[in-house]
Amino acid sequence: NNASAIMLSGTRDLPVKRYDLMFNTNTRGTYLMSRACIPHLLKSANPHVLNLSPPLNLNPNWFRDHVAYTMTKYGMSMCVWGMAEEFRKASIAFNTLWPRTVIATDALNTFDGIIKPEHCRSVEIMADAAYAILGQEARHCTGNFFLDEDVLRATGVSDFEKYSIKQGEALM
Repeated sequence: NNASAIMLSGTRDLPVKRYDLMFNTNTRGTYLMSRACIPHLLKSANPHVLNLSPPLNLNPNWFRDHVAYTMTKYGMSMCVWGMAEEFRKASIAFNTLWPRTVIATDALNTFDGIIKPEHCRSVEIMADAAYAILGQEARHCTGNFFLDEDVLRATGVSDFEKYSIKQGEALM
């Protein structure tokens, strides 16, 4: 579940239509897509669902500046937590993956140039981390909140500079 809607606005500045879009895409979309896939996953030899959503952290700092967006992304993570337990006996893995730092995607356009791509990592780090997670045995790898760097370190990767958009630049 990768598709996501973002608008990092405070409560008074967030249009209701954008609030609805984020909840419908992020939280509702994740729940319904996962639900729709379950019958097929039950037939799979190594079934995985991987959400691009953050580890759950109830520190108010994560909510202060953009409560609605954080709620939608945490909703995705809560789907993982609940579904991992609900489908543990069926051996369907539900996990999250989140970047340690900003990834250079089209979402940067929503920040009006505040975040420069040269201070970000490429999407390849997320792809490599996802590949490592999805290659694990589902029945032994569920209910986890993974960070891209941690996943890759566990596979032996130690050079993360290759994932920088501009090597040598400080990351966000």
